[in-house]
Amino acid sequence: MSNIETARLAPDATGIAEAARLLGAGGLVSFPTETVYGLGGDARNGTAVARIFEAKGRPSFNPLIVHVPDLDTAERYADISGALKTLARRFWPGPLTLVAPLKTGHGLSPLVTAGLETLAIRVPSHPVAQDVLRAFGGPVAAPSANPSGRISPTTAAHVMAGLHGKIEAVLDAGACPVGLESTIVGAAPLALLRPGGLAQEDIEAAVGPLEHAGDAITAPGQMLSHYAPDATVRLNANCANPGEVLLGFGPMQSDLNLSVAGDLVEAAANLFDHLHMLDATGYPIAVAPIPNCGLGQAINDRLRRAAAPRG
Repeated sequence: MSNIETARLAPDATGIAEAARLLGAGGLVSFPTETVYGLGGDARNGTAVARIFEAKGRPSFNPLIVHVPDLDTAERYADISGALKTLARRFWPGPLTLVAPLKTGHGLSPLVTAGLETLAIRVPSHPVAQDVLRAFGGPVAAPSANPSGRISPTTAAHVMAGLHGKIEAVLDAGACPVGLESTIVGAAPLALLRPGGLAQEDIEAAVGPLEHAGDAITAPGQMLSHYAPDATVRLNANCANPGEVLLGFGPMQSDLNLSVAGDLVEAAANLFDHLHMLDATGYPIAVAPIPNCGLGQAINDRLRRAAAPRG
């Protein structure tokens, strides 16, 4: 979706209410956090999350950070325990993201976690972010509000320069006080996954030494770890071979279809769920050709990784 007239909202009761309404309608709203401006969408709405990737021109589906107003809300979606809970109690609200196991029945779009069984989640301290989250009443997926690969935005003007016409609104509350993305910490083992706005020394003072991230990637800001089905995956298939199930795109006969209408946003929203469902059949998966433009580039990136030879 493009050529939207992006509204610039004031951080008052009227602006907050409009931001919450837009999020509830599946829209994208940029809002300030203490770190940088986030590009927010309803984390439960697969189409809204797909539009985040589309607006940013994000080249692949890596995990997004979910923002919630408090620890109690965070625990509806993730199992935050042990050292992670110690950190949550000490540093939330604040510029710290925790990566924790997803809870059963979390209700989040699989695009948020990029098919992983963990969730990156945080509680921002910025009062406007808090107001938006409480007015909306749901989890908000929000990477930085800039085109992928560009400098992170710390003012509403930065957001408008990069995303005007691609999102519904930006809440303008001036410059972000920290100006650096959140620090990300994960467990098993306890490790620093991304340095950021909270110093490693402060974290280690609370929970002891942190390991550094290895090759298994679980969070935003790292190289991608991609869901690979148990089944083999064959790409660019116009029909299924005997003994295969077919994941279709566009008007065609298939076992499941990413988007009969050929809509890449709809296809992205369905990608992980459909792969999981076909994988559960136990049959090899054939996948119809996907146009390699727009979100199709990200879909194809994920499919190529799923189809890569296993080590």
